[in-house]
Amino acid sequence: MGILAGKRLLITGVLTDASLAYGVAERAIEEGAEVVLTGAGRGLRLTQRTARKLPTAPTVLELDVTDAEQVVALREALATQFGTIDGALHAIGFMPEIGLGEDFMAADWDDISVGMQISAYSLKTVAEVVAPLMPDGGSIVGLDFDATVAWPAYNWMGVAKAALESASRYLARALGPQQIRVNLVAAGPIRTMAAKSIPGFGEFEDAWESRAPLGWDVNDSSAVANACVALLSDWFPQTTGEMLHVDGGYHAIGA
Repeated sequence: MGILAGKRLLITGVLTDASLAYGVAERAIEEGAEVVLTGAGRGLRLTQRTARKLPTAPTVLELDVTDAEQVVALREALATQFGTIDGALHAIGFMPEIGLGEDFMAADWDDISVGMQISAYSLKTVAEVVAPLMPDGGSIVGLDFDATVAWPAYNWMGVAKAALESASRYLARALGPQQIRVNLVAAGPIRTMAAKSIPGFGEFEDAWESRAPLGWDVNDSSAVANACVALLSDWFPQTTGEMLHVDGGYHAIGA
């Protein structure tokens, strides 16, 4: 019996089978979970096609985190179909091109505000969907890229990730009395569709290859998936507000 047997999970962020969220969904299903995916806008059809590649094809529901009506509709659909939810994966991120690259000063607020909403505030939005459906507690896990330092080319996405990290701690504080845990997994660089949109992504790959004590494979997301599944399970009942690094140890090495 898998560690997620009987669990019902909402997983966001699956676009292709190279998505980190796809790896989590696949591992969760293997561990016995019933999974529901979300997609948004033009990416919804892509999510639907990718869902069919999973061991058990899950339901795919629409969620644009900037649309309040879709947030309510998703919660109602989950309540109708499943009654309760045990966990959720937040794997949502977006930043306009002007917010990436090496010119940090180029972006105006109007340029990046939607990126901040989608990449950071949406953790609270996902909580609004699932927390009312967790009467006996649950687990919310978010995917992160450690924002405690400034990275080349990451710019305003790095700022958004810093906001995500702070939001996760405040959500952990707010939802703890309901026995809902909120944690992040800070992954090393993986060659996903999102990563390809970051100018100079090769710099991350080169840095990890030379510095991570355990080594790092940018094409292998299995360790990240395993960590997320563990946090979504009952194995960490007293862990919340945490940022778990799954990066080959890169974060611990100064030079």
